[in-house]
Amino acid sequence: MQYRDIDAFLAQGRQALATGPVAMVFAEDGAELDTCLRHHRQLGFATVLVFVEDVVPLARDLQGKVIRIGYDPRVENTLSQHVNKVLAATPEGTWMFYCYNAEYLFYPFCESRRVTELLAFHAEERRDAMLGYVVDLYAGDLDRAPEAVSLDDAWLDRSGYYALARKDPANHNHPKDRQLDFFGGLRWRYEEHVPQERRKIDRVALFRAKPGLQLREDHTFNDEEYNTYACPWHNNLTSAVVSFRTAKALKLNPGSTFDIRNFRWHNSVPFEWHSRQLLDLGLMEPGQWF
Repeated sequence: MQYRDIDAFLAQGRQALATGPVAMVFAEDGAELDTCLRHHRQLGFATVLVFVEDVVPLARDLQGKVIRIGYDPRVENTLSQHVNKVLAATPEGTWMFYCYNAEYLFYPFCESRRVTELLAFHAEERRDAMLGYVVDLYAGDLDRAPEAVSLDDAWLDRSGYYALARKDPANHNHPKDRQLDFFGGLRWRYEEHVPQERRKIDRVALFRAKPGLQLREDHTFNDEEYNTYACPWHNNLTSAVVSFRTAKALKLNPGSTFDIRNFRWHNSVPFEWHSRQLLDLGLMEPGQWF
């Protein structure tokens, strides 16, 4: 299915949102778009929406299996606007996910358990959202992969991650309950090239639609409970979104590309494309799910 834009989809194809979970993939370019879409279909998302410019092709095996919606990634605040329009049209209680191209959702035991199993357990714990961490990936050899994107030679930082209390301006800047701002990866190592408001790596990866829910530009929601990392009584599941997006941006940006000869440092390790590695590095949490 293909639609001219989000308004055409909501007018003619919104019935697809009745079958969840729903994944939304926002394509800033064509880099690893096909692999991103295949990955999330294989995880078990029933409906996959891809927001993409007309000039970007999709692989033949994906045609008819994802819903293509026209999209201009250069418009300011376009992702949050599109997510909120889809949210408003989605039946209450439907689980949803969003990411950019060249990003891949991982959760504990995802190699053998479908995302529907994960979400059923999370819902039983009375949780309507799941915190995720955006873990930067980068090509190990920038001469061979000048845009820093390589599935076969992907690396990540094994350390250098930290969290700070998230202050509440409405409450004299006291820390918010069960909310933290997380930092690390390339946005931390190359912070001089990253605007301060874009340095956080936490993202509410999975969430349930409900009336009035709105995504904000900083990847948090207007319902503060959605932004918490755990419920009050014990730790919950968390997930990771492994992403080439920051590395790609740093190499494509004229202001930073010539300052970066190689992203690897002494704390770089090859990415094994397996949830066990992310669990061992503490980049996601299984909670009570075994």
